[in-house]
Amino acid sequence: MFYLKDAVRALKSLSKKYRMEVGTQAMDHLVHILQTDRSDSEILGYALDTLFNIICNDEEEEQADDLGTQFTDKFIQDSENVTLLLTLLEEFDFHVRWPGVKLLTALLKNQCAQVQGIILVSPMGVSRLMDLLADSREVIRNDGLLLLQQLTKGNAAIQKIVAFENAFERLLDIITEEGSSDGGIVVEDCLLLLLNLLKNNSSNQNFFKEGSYVQRMKPWFEVGDDNSGWSAQKVTNLHLMLQLVRVMVSPVNSPGATASCQKSMYQCGLLQQLCTILMATGVPADILTETINTVSEVIRGSQVNQDYFASVNAPSNPPRPAIVVLLMSMVNERQPFVLRCAVLYCFQCFLYKNQKGQGEIVATLLPSTIDANSISAGQLLCGGLFSADSLSNWCAAVALAHALQDNLTQKEQLLRVQLATSLGKPPVSLLQQCTNILSQGDKINRRGSKVQTRVGLLMLLCTWISNCPIAVTHFLHNQENVPFLTGQISENLGEDERLVQGLCALLLGICIYYNDNSLENYTKEKLKQLIEKRIGKENFVEKLGFITKHELYSRAAQKPQPVFPSPEQMLFDHEFTKLVKELEGVITKAVHKSSEEEKKEEEVKKTLEQHDSIVTQYKELIREQDAQIQELKEQVASMTSQNEQLQTSITQQLSQIQQHKDQYNILKLKLGKDSQSQANSQGDSSQVNGLQTEEITQLRDEVEELRKQNALLQTQLSDKDTLVNTLVSIHLYREQELEALRSQVQSQMTEIHTLQTERQELLKRAEAGVNTEEVRSLSESRAGLEQQLASATSTVAILQTEKGKLQTEVQESKKEQDDLLMLLADQDQKIHSLKQRLKDLGETVEDEDDLDARDQTDDDEEEDEDNED
Repeated sequence: MFYLKDAVRALKSLSKKYRMEVGTQAMDHLVHILQTDRSDSEILGYALDTLFNIICNDEEEEQADDLGTQFTDKFIQDSENVTLLLTLLEEFDFHVRWPGVKLLTALLKNQCAQVQGIILVSPMGVSRLMDLLADSREVIRNDGLLLLQQLTKGNAAIQKIVAFENAFERLLDIITEEGSSDGGIVVEDCLLLLLNLLKNNSSNQNFFKEGSYVQRMKPWFEVGDDNSGWSAQKVTNLHLMLQLVRVMVSPVNSPGATASCQKSMYQCGLLQQLCTILMATGVPADILTETINTVSEVIRGSQVNQDYFASVNAPSNPPRPAIVVLLMSMVNERQPFVLRCAVLYCFQCFLYKNQKGQGEIVATLLPSTIDANSISAGQLLCGGLFSADSLSNWCAAVALAHALQDNLTQKEQLLRVQLATSLGKPPVSLLQQCTNILSQGDKINRRGSKVQTRVGLLMLLCTWISNCPIAVTHFLHNQENVPFLTGQISENLGEDERLVQGLCALLLGICIYYNDNSLENYTKEKLKQLIEKRIGKENFVEKLGFITKHELYSRAAQKPQPVFPSPEQMLFDHEFTKLVKELEGVITKAVHKSSEEEKKEEEVKKTLEQHDSIVTQYKELIREQDAQIQELKEQVASMTSQNEQLQTSITQQLSQIQQHKDQYNILKLKLGKDSQSQANSQGDSSQVNGLQTEEITQLRDEVEELRKQNALLQTQLSDKDTLVNTLVSIHLYREQELEALRSQVQSQMTEIHTLQTERQELLKRAEAGVNTEEVRSLSESRAGLEQQLASATSTVAILQTEKGKLQTEVQESKKEQDDLLMLLADQDQKIHSLKQRLKDLGETVEDEDDLDARDQTDDDEEEDEDNED
């Protein structure tokens, strides 16, 4: 063992200088040591270090990449080697665990996808690697971070497993322990790993948000008043932190997930913290630029966040809105190009699906709202639109176009804007000034600026007049505009001017498609005739196609953020590419349509409008009916409430009446007692007063009523007795019938048995050659008897059913009879008690037996009289 340890130590020392030789000859032996010598941590450590030196690529060495990849392929050829390495990482010994982490990291760097696949199918493979983050030794924990960075690259399945192994909690804890943005390289490694886990992984993003980890990002962006002297590491850390925020609210995420994250960022104060950095002084330029881009995506399409951003003021004297301060940077040609692009993106995101914000921006240009003492957003945009800097022209034109995007009201409002061009001359509309600059573009001498300025203005005009017939009419009203456009399109210009020609064709096409034919000289038909004569339809469509064929068009169409390598390539806006895609086809069709097709379309359009009008009328009618129903419901609710109040009042009044009755009865009783005592003092002859007589009369009436009820019940009881006797007789009769049928069936069964016996004998005789006619007749007899048996069986079943019904009826009748007997007993008891009360009151009452005896005596006397006669 001692010699083996020395040999492995020697191999380790030779492995850096002689990688090829050691790797070729010793790799298998080193793997064997890992498999067999698990008990000696020192030998394991030497073997792992040697393998690391062989596989790890040295950047200074020539052909290092190929050599490291070759040895990596050889090592992972047997997947058990990687599984063995994962097992060794469970060893706590520093001399085994640390070189094991470094070796696995090197394998992932050289052959990432293959090693990821092996780890993914290895039981508890990812969990073992996650345990490295909990190691108390910082060097192992930090190298574990690098290992997990490599492991999670481009593998969504591993990213999900790592996330659900509580990675977010551990990483955020490490970032906090290390000092957040002021921390060192470890914070950077944690942030890079977080980016790997969250970027393009909607499942992990949702898990991050649901776990309330967004709120834990807020302390990262707490900056003090003194922002001078930021270290390079802090700049790097903060840059990565801003990227993490952007990953959560990226426009490429699903709209629901983005909106949810934006809401969380506002509620926890993260957006407010970012706006503080935005307005702070001394922040490095690249951090400021990335913060602007981050704020842009946090507010994009979120009305609450956009409203908050509109309320943010810069700490200046007097305070200025943050939007104004940012626009000042955008139209300032001395500012860095990337910063100006970021401000434009922020302004676009502020106006995205924000009609309220669009209206506020356009309002700063209207005559009634202009404040001469302050700089407004509209003034800055107009200044940039007409400045000598072509980049400012383009940015201002695109920003103003976003203030009009999908907002017909603001397109019409902007037509009211008037500009004072020079002293002594009447003001010119903003729309006309834009077309004037287009037609005078050749006077701008700066090279390259002409195309960028004209492209920006043409994009603004196309956005402005599209889907706005009034703006189209205003544009066509100037007699110089259409000749300028047709002249631009029909000329054979150079490559740089082709894009301008395409945009001019698009603008003219919009004038045709959205034309309401209110100008006699520029109706749809006359404009199409003009194209056919001056340009040619095919040539017009070809020039229109130059837009989408431009190399920068597809780049701008990919994502909303304006990212350009240089100012000269800043030509297309993302939202404008959508407009081109929407209009190119319909304009081509509109140009090729004949006047008859136009008329048919107009008729169809009018029909549709009529239908829409009818539908609108019905909608109004339904709304009115809904309002009436609602009003009636309210009335019903009010009347129900009133009814309940009246019922309550009636109940109270009834209660009061009952109280009065009770008081009256008490007084009456008192009065009766007084009268009785007075009568007693006068003598016993007047003992039976009016009240007592009344009670006796009432008792006699009750006794008479009970007698009548008793007689009725006796009658019912006798009827029931008769019915029970009848049912019993029927039951006995059915029993007799059933018994007779049973005996008949029994006799038939006996006969059938006899016939079966005879049949068997006849069959035997038939087999011996005896006459078969006899057999046949016996078979027929048997069949007849079987039919009779079936009929009898059916009759028995019917009788059994009837018997069951009769038994049920008898039971019910007996039950009713018992009820009547009980009722009669109750009646007798009541009569007896009433008679007793009458006797107690001094009345002579005859019993039933006495009455019966008296009736019998009267009958005998009558009979005797008849006999005498």
